[in-house]
Amino acid sequence: MRPLAVFGGTFDPIHIGHLTVAWEAAELLDAEVRLMPANVPPHRSSPQASPAERVAMLRAALAGQSRLVLDARELERDGPSYTIDTLRELRAEQGGRPLVLLLGADAFAGLSTWNRWRELFDFAHIGVLSRPGVQVMRSAELEQEVAARRVDDVAPLRAQPCGKLIELAVTPLEVSATRIRELLAAGRDPRYLLPAGLFDDPALLAPYRR
Repeated sequence: MRPLAVFGGTFDPIHIGHLTVAWEAAELLDAEVRLMPANVPPHRSSPQASPAERVAMLRAALAGQSRLVLDARELERDGPSYTIDTLRELRAEQGGRPLVLLLGADAFAGLSTWNRWRELFDFAHIGVLSRPGVQVMRSAELEQEVAARRVDDVAPLRAQPCGKLIELAVTPLEVSATRIRELLAAGRDPRYLLPAGLFDDPALLAPYRR
């Protein structure tokens, strides 16, 4: 069965680094990938742009293709955006369809600090977006939890709805949303760091030019 993958973040703003790794993951898994902006991220400061502004940017960035889609459900919930709650909702909706939670290597290394992190495997597989040749330190606790879950091929992810871990070698671009916000605040034009659709309407980037 074709997996449904989830790629979360603040997307403040969405940039080409986000889109590149999400697209490669979609190809590697042959999956639909949902980009899911967080309302109140538990592990970082609140986004500069409002939920409505970030949704507008994502819609503009994703126009013209169908493999990456927007899912704004976390923006409709009050309080912190805990991934476990989102995966519970998706599992109830999707039945036995394989779900894959996509995480960057750095985010995965900190997984043991997440709310009810071990339960994530009860609802989804995890796909770690890793840079070829780059190793990220992981705690012994995390390594022990995932040792028996590792697979090297997509087939086991298609055969069951959750519980496995796969490393996906992608081409990460060293693009920083923080740097983009700084450039925009200074009146600069980070033309090739953002998807072209964000430049079609000047109002889309207004939150960062204030």
